Amino acid sequence: MPFYVKQGHIPEKRHIQFRKDDGELYREELFSTHGFASIYSNKYHHNMPSKALDVTSHSLSHGETWQDALVQNYKLDTTQADQTGHFFGARNKIFHNSDVAFYTAKITEETCEFYRNAYADEVIFVHEGQGILYSEYGTIKVKKWDYLVIPRGTTYQLKFDDYQDVRLFVIESFSMIEVPKHFRNEYGQMLESAPYCERDIRTPTLEEAIVEQGDFALISKFGDRYQHISLEWHPFDLAGWDGFVYPWAFNIEDYAPKVGQIHLPPSEHLVFSAQNFVICNFVPRPYDFHPLSIPAPYYHSNIDSDEVIYYVDGDFMSRTGIKAGYMTLHQKGVPHGPQPGRTEASIGKKETYEYAVMIDTFNPLHLTTHVKDCMQEDYNRSWLEK
Repeated sequence: MPFYVKQGHIPEKRHIQFRKDDGELYREELFSTHGFASIYSNKYHHNMPSKALDVTSHSLSHGETWQDALVQNYKLDTTQADQTGHFFGARNKIFHNSDVAFYTAKITEETCEFYRNAYADEVIFVHEGQGILYSEYGTIKVKKWDYLVIPRGTTYQLKFDDYQDVRLFVIESFSMIEVPKHFRNEYGQMLESAPYCERDIRTPTLEEAIVEQGDFALISKFGDRYQHISLEWHPFDLAGWDGFVYPWAFNIEDYAPKVGQIHLPPSEHLVFSAQNFVICNFVPRPYDFHPLSIPAPYYHSNIDSDEVIYYVDGDFMSRTGIKAGYMTLHQKGVPHGPQPGRTEASIGKKETYEYAVMIDTFNPLHLTTHVKDCMQEDYNRSWLEK
């Protein structure tokens, strides 16, 4: 996280006695990364966060790997793989490798269970819906087209105002999600040239501590395994916290795109970075202004990365037949680019209206069997002249 936040009541120094009015100690929890050598937060609980009444296995599966999937270009209508369920149970895993996994989800119901991804950071793109993200750190109002960045180990709930049309695109990262280093100066402040700044980032507001004893269900995810943990005390019991590690939100409409004289590569639309993959987004922008510019992208081969695009809204300039909720996968070693006629059609256009989330991975992706349910069978033939 790029900046320090302090919420609620905390002691003057770390790791010293901090007592309640009745003399009882608050319980300090150091929430740290990279072996206590990188960013961290200190949380002050009313009760020991380690108290658990029971731990059992929990059965939940999001999709099996498609073992003999061909290496080719894919186009998916992810709505065809929709299931019903709550904010973590309804997720369908679409692609994955050892660095990252991608899920889509149609959320149809609320749950009172708490959730924690123990092994991975999560970036939840809220395609449709609005509500509140609840966590130990406080609440964040959630808007349509928000990126919610949730560090691993965070206990949270995600509730929506209604469940008529709630859709999520979830990126699960086994390394830390970061604001790219070249967006920041040596002190960590966002540069004037960065496409967003600290004012665009929404941090949690700590609510009154819930000091309640009972049996609270926490579902914790460890890779592809789940466990049910019965907590003795409500997990949202903080008197205060401070640090650099906490959930935060950023809306895609607050991203300021770069524009060039000729077509800029996708890396110029970077929004977040991680180990072995990057997250970019496409937003409305003026087209290139060279008198002979071609706004549509050139044909290209991702010789060292797989490219995933999740389509959010608008008119995608290089291809027809793209709707909200569609995804494409263009795998390394297989060329791709505009379909016939789209290059010529883009010449002379002055601007584009499109929203999409793009991820480039530097290790090959594996497909799940959900892809079979929602793929366009003849996508590879869409570059043939008709």
